[in-house]
Amino acid sequence: MKIVCDNKIPFLRGAFEPYAEVVYLPGAGTTPEVVKDADAIVTRTRTRCDASLLTGSSVRAIATATIGFDHIDTAWCEANGIAWSNAPGCNSWSVKQYISSVLAVLAERHGLQLDTLTLGVVGVGNVGSKVAEVGRAFGMRVLLNDPPRARAEGGEAFTDLDTLLRESDIVTVHVPLTRGGRDATWHLFDAARLERMRPSQILINSSRGPVVDNAALKEALRKGALKAAVLDVWEGEPDIDIELLGLLDIATPHIAGYSADGKANGTTMSVRYLASKLGLPLTEWTASGIPAPEQALEFAVDASGRTVQEVLIEAVLHTYDVRRDSDALRSAPDSFERLRGDYWVRREPSAFTLTLLHGTGDLASRLERIGFKVKTQ
Repeated sequence: MKIVCDNKIPFLRGAFEPYAEVVYLPGAGTTPEVVKDADAIVTRTRTRCDASLLTGSSVRAIATATIGFDHIDTAWCEANGIAWSNAPGCNSWSVKQYISSVLAVLAERHGLQLDTLTLGVVGVGNVGSKVAEVGRAFGMRVLLNDPPRARAEGGEAFTDLDTLLRESDIVTVHVPLTRGGRDATWHLFDAARLERMRPSQILINSSRGPVVDNAALKEALRKGALKAAVLDVWEGEPDIDIELLGLLDIATPHIAGYSADGKANGTTMSVRYLASKLGLPLTEWTASGIPAPEQALEFAVDASGRTVQEVLIEAVLHTYDVRRDSDALRSAPDSFERLRGDYWVRREPSAFTLTLLHGTGDLASRLERIGFKVKTQ
């Protein structure tokens, strides 16, 4: 048995070796010649899995260690008897952490009092539902837009997109990339929609690059049609628009979901899926060896004489300051792929134990909603 694996997927080495020949290659090195005699592929978003790669191969199953799967031609695979799986929700807590840090930085940079603002969440799946919790933890009014869920569950909990854009101060996008159908998201935020936004609004996209028309966003920012914008995902990445980079408040190289915990989850889900398809005794396998971060995993925050927002921001930025990744990309925009491939060890709030000094029960509850293990004194 032969399994071809992307060599940037962490915690994977050693899992399949007792049962198969395992080949580790960069995403770009996964070619038709390499997969011709392979039984399975473990991949990321950088490898296009379609007829051009797979025709004539012996591949039976594909697992991508990512939430997104638009790099897999699912219709072709299914028509040709190739099973596939993504890793839904694997890095949702990581994106929650990313948005927490973005809100913290935006609040400090622009003097925002978040509990007076409205957060509009576009796409309320595994990720968006957790991001909504962040908004509520900061005391924000939260509006939810998710047409498929609204049709399935009733519209009471959801807001149509036009109303959300009209009433939100900060809009954050968490939808899959779909190019057709009733709920197509390709250029969901096009020139016309961006023109309807206000100069006081902030747009955040950490879903898929083409969900926001990057040329239209650049023009909107040039004209001052938005207060600020934050991008983690880009059209044409890794070859990003340098001019747009310079106009953004925060710009990162597609790493919102790159916590070590999220990566371990994605690897675990991929191994278990292929084990089930290939008959390997790994259906209960779990990634191990997640390293410790640079920061102390146990820390204290003193709430004496401080606002709720000040305490939350300190706690969030202890675990992750998004400016680190933004500064790295601005310093070396040509290193987009290297910054992703050699990403530093970021741990999610759930890995940290926070001792809250002189805080209220409400404040402790807000910190727990962000993801921390909280002790009070």
